[in-house]
Amino acid sequence: MNPFNDDYFMRQALAEACAAAEEGEVPVGAVIVCNDRIIARAHNQTELLNDTTAHAEMLAITAATSVLGAKYLVHCRLYVTVEPCVMCAGAIGWSQLSEVIYGASDEKRGFTRFAPQAFHPKTVVRHGILEEECAREMQAFFRKKRGN
Repeated sequence: MNPFNDDYFMRQALAEACAAAEEGEVPVGAVIVCNDRIIARAHNQTELLNDTTAHAEMLAITAATSVLGAKYLVHCRLYVTVEPCVMCAGAIGWSQLSEVIYGASDEKRGFTRFAPQAFHPKTVVRHGILEEECAREMQAFFRKKRGN
């Protein structure tokens, strides 16, 4: 039995999302895995960096390419708590990640609505891993922000 399965890696991404929420950031977390080892982890930092492009996926891709010393992430998997937006989908496509696994869907801003062909043709996409927990983290953040 492999303890390093989808649930394990998505829980690592969820830990990043919780860190984002604690910092007042929209709670999205991401990890990039290569050979069952996390080589990059990140969470949204748009507020901290005053940068609308500082999404968890973008920061994780940058970190992973630095670790590998290569611009392509062909043999890597991205775990992210929420469906990537169009911007992140473009970066994921250019980085040629082999697999993208996300927890909760994003009907308002997710790539499947606006750019379903953005990823590299060989990229495998799976979703719904710890979906309820990922969605709950996002919902709790916005409830708190609205004062509900």
